[in-house]
Amino acid sequence: MPAIRKEEGADLQKNYRTRVLAGMVIALLISVAAFQMNLTPGDRDEIVMQDQEIVEMEEIQQTEQVEEPPPPPRPPVPVEVPDDADIADEDLDMDMSFDPDEVPDAPPPPPSSEDDGDDEPEIFEVVEDMPEPVGGMAGIQNRINYPDIARRAGVEGRVIVQFVVDENGNVQNPQVVRGIGAGADEEAIRVLRETEFTPGRQRGRPVPVRMSWPVTFRLQ
Repeated sequence: MPAIRKEEGADLQKNYRTRVLAGMVIALLISVAAFQMNLTPGDRDEIVMQDQEIVEMEEIQQTEQVEEPPPPPRPPVPVEVPDDADIADEDLDMDMSFDPDEVPDAPPPPPSSEDDGDDEPEIFEVVEDMPEPVGGMAGIQNRINYPDIARRAGVEGRVIVQFVVDENGNVQNPQVVRGIGAGADEEAIRVLRETEFTPGRQRGRPVPVRMSWPVTFRLQ
């Protein structure tokens, strides 16, 4: 097999370092030359900024609702007034005379209460001399018949009876104001109705007097 021969121009390894160093020197010179160049403002490209649209935000104010006043009332309808001529035509009776000696008719006075004999006599509550039972309170208690129902039930107490002592000393219209029941109320009315009183007197004359009297029921 024949040996391969290399041409001198095809040998890439020959003078490799020299070429690399030469290229680096050339690149360095180009860089220094570029930095030392004087650039004028006219040579620079001017950058034109376009105007931007400014958007303003408006603040929305809340409107206040105002109440309108009601409309004024309508004026009243005018009423026609009659003319003076119509008033003058009317006949006015101005012929009035006053007689001082003439006395007008007055109504009769009401009847006097003193003339009326049908009125009931006044009943007094307190008089100068109060009525007193004949025989005293002991005489009333001694005439009591204790009811059998009250005795068996053991009912005791005091019965208050209200009545009127007339001008003759008699008991009129007795009524129980406070009772104990069991037949004691009826017995108290019976005893007082049968009791004779001395009549009450006011300014020396007998008058009817309203009284309240206690009747006691007590078992022995």
